[in-house]
Amino acid sequence: MTTPVPQTVRVSAPGKINVSLKVGPLRADGYHSVATVYLAVSLFEEVAATAAARPGITVRVEAGGPLRIPASGIPLGPDNLVARAAAALAGYAGIPDPAVDLLITKHVPVAGGMGGGSADAAAALLACNELWGTGLSAAELASLGAKLGADVPFALAGGAAVGLGVGDQLTPVAAAAPLHWVLVASASGLSTPAVYGRLDALRTTSGAVAAEPETADAAVLAALAAGNPAALAGVIHNDLQPAALSVSPALESTLQRGRELGALAGIVSGSGPTLAFLAADGAAAAGLETALRAEGHNALAVYGPAPGAEPAAPAAPADHT
Repeated sequence: MTTPVPQTVRVSAPGKINVSLKVGPLRADGYHSVATVYLAVSLFEEVAATAAARPGITVRVEAGGPLRIPASGIPLGPDNLVARAAAALAGYAGIPDPAVDLLITKHVPVAGGMGGGSADAAAALLACNELWGTGLSAAELASLGAKLGADVPFALAGGAAVGLGVGDQLTPVAAAAPLHWVLVASASGLSTPAVYGRLDALRTTSGAVAAEPETADAAVLAALAAGNPAALAGVIHNDLQPAALSVSPALESTLQRGRELGALAGIVSGSGPTLAFLAADGAAAAGLETALRAEGHNALAVYGPAPGAEPAAPAAPADHT
């Protein structure tokens, strides 16, 4: 009897930029309500799910991509979002002894404010859904994803969307034409809880009272819908930016330098420390990437909106030759 060759499903999922991010006050549950405008960009994580011979969920990570994101320092145990995603899907679908090996290829900065871990989780959900033939709908996957992290449903959907609640209540929005950005990755990440904590501390010190955010910025949505980078440059905003710059002051000089080199605007992506510079067009983004790299920055031109989680290649036998 011939032993079946393990099947592998590869899925990619995008990193994101928060083009606008309003953050409410600290809630009793320890979270903050937000009103954000997500934009998926053309920097994709990849997860390969391979059927394993024995029950268990194993996770491996390899470095990849033009930003040279290292694979070291990422926990590979059951607390990894990819392992949690596979376990959640197995539990929901009634698979008692899931047997899968999950290989993450890192392209999105780790702890960089671009939702790389959420992209991994989204890719793992879609990959395992295909590998195991569980047939869950997009809505079911999004519901499972929301329990793993606020950004996971958006990584599944991609495109551009308004996120309310903790960011998981999504409404797709129009984005007429690709917008071009240059990302600058930092050598080390920032803790999202630490940045939110610094925001709370800064507000307390200054006496600022934050309102509960209920709607996204209409001017941002209009600029996205028109595909107008000049209009968008004047209205992008991130409530977390002062806190991220307070935790990592060196980011301020890089933001200034990007603007001096021709960016229409620059912003901290999410909780940082990745910076996103808006360019006038693709040629301007390519020139800005070259200029920043010449000065030693880990820069990459990308565009958005980009698609959400999708198969990177059809299911195929793993190569064991």
